[in-house]
Amino acid sequence: MEKIVGVIGSGAMGSGIAQVAAMAGHTVVIYDNNEQALEKARANLSKTLQKLEEKGKIASSEAIMGRFSFAANVSAFADCSLIIEAIVERLEVKKAVFAEVEAVVSDSCIISSNTSSLSITSIAAACKKPSRVLGLHFFNPAPLMALVEVIPAIQTEPSLIVEATELMKKWGKMPVVAKDTPGFIVNRVARPFYGEAIRIYEEGIADIPTIDWAMTELGGFKMGPFTLTDYIGHDVNYVVTETVFQSFFFDPRYKPSFSQKRLLEAGWLGRKTGRGFYNYAEGVESTAPTKDDALGKKIVERVVAMLINEAVDALHLNVATAADLEVAMTKGVNYPKGLLAWCDEWTAAKCLAILDGLYEEYHEDRYRASVLLRKQAMGNKNFV
Repeated sequence: MEKIVGVIGSGAMGSGIAQVAAMAGHTVVIYDNNEQALEKARANLSKTLQKLEEKGKIASSEAIMGRFSFAANVSAFADCSLIIEAIVERLEVKKAVFAEVEAVVSDSCIISSNTSSLSITSIAAACKKPSRVLGLHFFNPAPLMALVEVIPAIQTEPSLIVEATELMKKWGKMPVVAKDTPGFIVNRVARPFYGEAIRIYEEGIADIPTIDWAMTELGGFKMGPFTLTDYIGHDVNYVVTETVFQSFFFDPRYKPSFSQKRLLEAGWLGRKTGRGFYNYAEGVESTAPTKDDALGKKIVERVVAMLINEAVDALHLNVATAADLEVAMTKGVNYPKGLLAWCDEWTAAKCLAILDGLYEEYHEDRYRASVLLRKQAMGNKNFV
């Protein structure tokens, strides 16, 4: 029997997930309590699919549009066998919606959340049958990004993990399984890419264009941290950092920055508002970077060592397998290489020396090395 997929939320993320499901052959019900948002989603999906047809990527946009129905009432989910929620990142709102949806769907329907950093276990607790709940975290834009994090809650029926993973593969995605810990894989491991870059800027070691230049030209990243946070939006990126920090019982490794908080308070959210770390107003030219290779190398080593340490610690704490960690960081945030492979290339001893040097200089727990990194360095071992 064909799986009917329900999507809660018709914003960019919800519409993107709905498009993926429909292009994989499913009937899709998109629910939103805002009828204007639903109409906007319908128009945007039609436009997107027409473009794909023009490029020869799909045979008929009309056929795929015919798989969608748009609903302003959750009762439309009655026949769905999978629900994916993609609404605002507020736990109480998600819990209320899950309880409402559970009252409508069948006992066998799987209910999942696309949350990027909230506890799946907590969301599942809102349901009478929490064993049917898990996380399916897609990355934006969902039709283009291959990675999906599959996150079981502690209550999740184990067979659902396999079922969800296989379904994501059928949808053309690359699923990885993550433990239900703050930020899962990507949003946990990637925090230093932003946080440490901002710290370097706040200390006056280098300016914003120079840090972005170092991370792209010397580090091989597709976007520098400041360009990327402006692209993501500070209302999203800062809030994830703050959520992860609070959820990790205020571990200093994830401490947010005042620089980014002030941008959020000013409403300078990045590209979408025309101002963030950079000014995107017409005629404004960015300051040229200082192309000092020695300084650039120092910046890259500091940020990448922090990223490697985060990946190693996630492995140490069984957040994910080594293979899934590598896939997550290369397919979810397009890092030039997996962080464990990067550690092997540099050697664990070099990474440890950088972190221990920072710890010695700052005496902050932010720079504490993972015990697993220390063990690897002592044993001169590789991860992959």
